[in-house]
Amino acid sequence: LVPQGLSMDASKKVDLKIIIIGALGVGKTSLLHQYVHKTFYEDYRTTLGASILTKVLAVDNTPLKLQIWDTGGQERFRSMVSTFYKGSDGCMLAFDVTDRESFESLDNWRDDFLEKVIPREQDFPMVVLGNKIDICDRQVPKEMASAWCKEKDIPYFEVSAKNNINVAEAFETLAKQALATYKGIFESYLTDSIKLTPNDKPKKSCC
Repeated sequence: LVPQGLSMDASKKVDLKIIIIGALGVGKTSLLHQYVHKTFYEDYRTTLGASILTKVLAVDNTPLKLQIWDTGGQERFRSMVSTFYKGSDGCMLAFDVTDRESFESLDNWRDDFLEKVIPREQDFPMVVLGNKIDICDRQVPKEMASAWCKEKDIPYFEVSAKNNINVAEAFETLAKQALATYKGIFESYLTDSIKLTPNDKPKKSCC
């Protein structure tokens, strides 16, 4: 039996919400299906709003249930998609290495997300995926994408949903980040609830 102390019970399943965002046609749905179902989903219908898939895994001996939200990338759905950001524990930004415009729009997607979620701390769990590295017609050099991510301190993964390259690694890196943040918030919440806040202390007069 695990004693009911103040530390988080590592054997208890943790639910985390992960959202994948990015421009239209970068392969968000295909990436998600490759990770969850191990199949290449080649369906060109646009995702309207959001769809949700779940994946159960263990990270650092903690059972996780990832609720992964796949969102539409069309500009006219942007305001609707942003309503799905709330409550996210991690964010995956995706672009297509054969589409320069999808890479250039990352700043807008990232800014819009951070503005809507009001991050609990500066370093919100986030990774960037450069998809379709299996296609020869590349427009975004790896160095350019890596430099953008390095500047913002976000892990970068070159991936292929079609050939299943680095997909699981990217999702699991984000899951680890999100879990670490979740545990940190959980523990600081417990600590704060049992100690006096600065407002409880008598104020000294300066005169």
